Amino acid sequence: MSKPAYLIVDAKSSDPQAMQRYRELAQVAVANYGGRYLVRGGEYQVLEGDWRPQRLVVVEFPALEQARSFYDSPEYLAARAVRAGVSSFDMLLVEAC
Repeated sequence: MSKPAYLIVDAKSSDPQAMQRYRELAQVAVANYGGRYLVRGGEYQVLEGDWRPQRLVVVEFPALEQARSFYDSPEYLAARAVRAGVSSFDMLLVEAC
């Protein structure tokens, strides 16, 4: 049985309009590969350490393979092209235990 996988992103942007278009395209790609958003921005509290994400996003996928397929998909490549040059993402993918 596959374990869920989580895509965790710290998104930084200098162009809100481009990022709105990116979000529209990314939402379609996420849905096409079975993902669902768990966190999209929102208030957070730092309990330990120095990490201060600008915009935190967490997406759950049914399995690691689906998350990788999403990331490499033509749909998400189009979304990534929209944010190129106006954003920087720290992104990781982790499998659940």
